Amino acid sequence: LGPKGLDKMLVEGQDVTITNDGATIVKNMEVQHPTAKLLIETAKTVDTEVGDGTTSVVVLAGLLLEKAEDLLNQKIHPTAIIEGYRKALNSSLDLLKNIADKISPEDRKI
Repeated sequence: LGPKGLDKMLVEGQDVTITNDGATIVKNMEVQHPTAKLLIETAKTVDTEVGDGTTSVVVLAGLLLEKAEDLLNQKIHPTAIIEGYRKALNSSLDLLKNIADKISPEDRKI
């Protein structure tokens, strides 16, 4: 993850690619599991829209899924988990709005 991320070797037939770029890794993955497919599509969308952060989005989503599994194992209803995540999202967005610096297109120095 980031500049200290380790390289991965992707082998497909005679082709070998060495990379530490999450977008490259995701583009070369073939998975069957629906959740894994969703994560890959999310990472591809982040790469297309933002140009960076594919590894971060997969790691974050993986952690959220891991925590959700823990909660499910504690017999917490899936609807309650989703509502908790929704509340956390809204709280996070409110916090970001409050701490964000307002800029305009005329601002050159940030």
